[in-house]
Formats: sequence, structure tokens, C-alpha cells
Amino acid sequence: MKLKIVTALAIVLLCLAPSPARAARDCEKPFADVFERTAASVVTVVAIAVDPFRIADRVQPRMGSGFVIEPGDLIVTNSHVVYGASVLIVQSKEGTQMPAKLAGADPILDLAVLKLQQRADSPAPLPLGDSDALRVGDPVMAVGNAFGLGETATVGVVSGLNRMLPLSTMSYLLPFIQTDAAINPGNSGGPLLNACGEVVGVNTLMLKQAQGMGFAVPARIVKQVVPELVANGRIVRAWHGIYGRMIDPFLALILHMPPVQGFLVETVEPGSPAEKIGLKGGDLPVKIGAETFLLGGDIIISVDGTKLTSMKTVLSIVSGFKVGQTVKIEFLDPQKGLQSAEVVLPERPILPGDIRFGRED
Repeated sequence: MKLKIVTALAIVLLCLAPSPARAARDCEKPFADVFERTAASVVTVVAIAVDPFRIADRVQPRMGSGFVIEPGDLIVTNSHVVYGASVLIVQSKEGTQMPAKLAGADPILDLAVLKLQQRADSPAPLPLGDSDALRVGDPVMAVGNAFGLGETATVGVVSGLNRMLPLSTMSYLLPFIQTDAAINPGNSGGPLLNACGEVVGVNTLMLKQAQGMGFAVPARIVKQVVPELVANGRIVRAWHGIYGRMIDPFLALILHMPPVQGFLVETVEPGSPAEKIGLKGGDLPVKIGAETFLLGGDIIISVDGTKLTSMKTVLSIVSGFKVGQTVKIEFLDPQKGLQSAEVVLPERPILPGDIRFGRED
């Protein structure tokens, strides 16, 4: 059994490995040809979930899109389409319906991998392109089952890169590709293709109050997480439970706080390691311009001896956290002064704020 798992993972890693980047200008064929070549590899995903906490409308059907990757029985889609579903059906372009099971999902990055229960006469898998090579203005095409009407293609350009949206406290992990190619309900999980027919993103949401603003998960992230989703069924992360923002002495002076530089703790997740060592979040909202600060919480000065001087430093430290790691934190308590504490980081569970359904709007 171990040999089979290792072999399958080796295939996935080999097929997800970055290929030489090809710019859109190197592909001369029109998007009509790209659609004809790739449409058979795009599927409709139907998920049925039962909510035990509802009295009415317990059964919640969802519909989205997905696309075939290697091996041919694996489908990439959005987590918000399939997470928590008890029934999963994948439908091909020709209308063939195939039962599937969830191989792995990560609600934070909004990615999931499905495994077909019966190996289909699989269409050619879609290659993953180099999303890091994208430039604003590059042409792209979104393919998916928009509004359940059948496979639909919408064409536009990359209108922004590395877009951070305030969807959750973990949003800093997901820099979206922004596109004006129309993304509608049913497109979730479908591919965003470049002019070479390579997947450069996974369509995941739109802003319905805006005009022509859709967002996709970069292919770079898909390459990183699919092997772990296939191997473990989830992404393993260390849990700290602290959220807030950097503060410098000048800003602290304006906010009538001690003139220190560090990370202002605004919220602490219940049951988290941060709560267990007594770190406190804020309780006094103060608005300065367009920013709202939650004051009254502790200010973290250093982690394992490294001074927190910028958000870049904070993200670098947090990205290096491992499950089981012992971390020493030095922080300023507004009432007690300078304090220190040690904590062992457990694995982060999926929390209510991570799960977002209806991400398309």
C-alpha cells in the first residue's frame, strides 16, 4: 500500500512540476481554438450537503466546475463547492455522470481535489502554467458551468496581481489574480486559462457590487498544495491564534499607547495557544482615516528573540512555524508591563471563519 501511495504522489508531483514559462504572446492561436482543445477537460461538479443544524432547507445543493489533472481520475475544484458535502457527482461535457469522493480540501486556500470512484475514459489533463509569469494586461479565458447552463467561456485580461481580499484572518496566505473575464455562479473551481491553454488560476469568486472584477487562485498555489491534499487530505499548519497589525512608536503615540514597535494583538481565537498563555486582544475600536484599530490588547515585541519590526518580518516568522514547535513570545501587557511566555504549537483545526460558501458573490 505504501508503494502505491508513493507512486501516485510521484506522478502528481511530476505532472505538477513547473514547465518552462510561455508568455501569452508566444501562443498565436485564438481563444476559440483554446476552448475547443481544453473544454473536454473541464467538468461540472455537483455537491449535496445536509445541514443538521437547520430545521428547514436542510439539503443544500451546490454546483461548480472543475478540471482534470494527472492522474486522469483527479479533479481540481474549489473547496467552497465541495467541503462538507455527503454526495459528490462529476459530470463530463458529454453529460456522463461519475460519482466522486473528496481526496482533500483546504477551505483557507479554497482548493479541493476530487477522486473519481470509477476511472473514466479521461480527457487530456490540463497543464498548469506559470502564474508568476503573468503580467497585467495578459489575455485570459475563464471556462466553467456558469449558472448551470453548460460550459461557458468568457474572455478578458489579467487586471491585477497579488490582490489580498479581507475574507478571513488567513487571507494573507492567498494573493489572488484579478481578471475582468466574467466569473459567474457555477464558474467556481473552473480553470482560468492563458492563450497557450495552460491553467494559470482557479476561478473562485467575484464582487457582485463591482463591474468586471473576478478573482482566481494562482496556479503556483495549486502546484504547492495538491500533492499534500492527495497525501494527507488536508494542509497541516501550526496554530497560534493571534491576529492584528504592526504598530510603530509614532502611531502608538497618536493612539495614546506606550511608544513601542511591535505587533498589536487585536483578536485571539478561542481555545488557541495564544489564549492559553494569556494573550489578550483589543476591545476598544478607534478609527483613523479608513483604518479601524482595536485597542487594548497586548503588543508582541519579539518571537524567539527576533524583534518584530515590520509585517514582512511577522509573515516570515509565521510561515516558518511547525506543528510541535516551542515558541517564546515577549509582549507588552498594558496593565502588567513586559511579559514573556512559551507555547507549543499544535496543528490548526478548521475554524468556522475559514469556511465560506457562495464565494462567487
